[in-house]
Amino acid sequence: MSAENGTPDHPAGSSGTPVGPRPEPIRFFGTTWVDHDNGYPARRIGVSVGSLAAAGAACLVLRIAYQGLRIAEVGGFVTLLVVVMFTVCSALAFGHTWEAFKRRPDPDRLRSLRGLLTIGFVGSLLAYFFRSLAEAPGERLHREEYETARTQYENRTSRRSGNPRKRRRP
Repeated sequence: MSAENGTPDHPAGSSGTPVGPRPEPIRFFGTTWVDHDNGYPARRIGVSVGSLAAAGAACLVLRIAYQGLRIAEVGGFVTLLVVVMFTVCSALAFGHTWEAFKRRPDPDRLRSLRGLLTIGFVGSLLAYFFRSLAEAPGERLHREEYETARTQYENRTSRRSGNPRKRRRP
């Protein structure tokens, strides 16, 4: 086994292990997204229900925090500021999470947005819910990358056959 990526070092067919690119697992789905097998539909339903329930629980927690602000009588301006902050951060987190399902986010930008995404966690949960209604979140991106890698692998392995020096010249 190769130490850096855990792939076999032996050539094709020597022990029956598949050769070529392998699909990248998706959180909660593993590699079931490739053939939609091993409970894929049940996992999608579970992820949909779970993310919606988590978003509902998060809204309940935010409601309790809002009531705490009202009890503390911090003033209308502070209360409005907190509500607007959570609303804007949730909307931005929704948009960022939705786009992350279409293309890989820049790691540096992701690091800089970590606080905003943490505050807007309700938006991320809702994006996860809506995407899981159609597919495993991120499945389209992973499928495109996997198909591209498979095509490149097929082209690379079928392009040459044998030693070019041994070819006969006409």
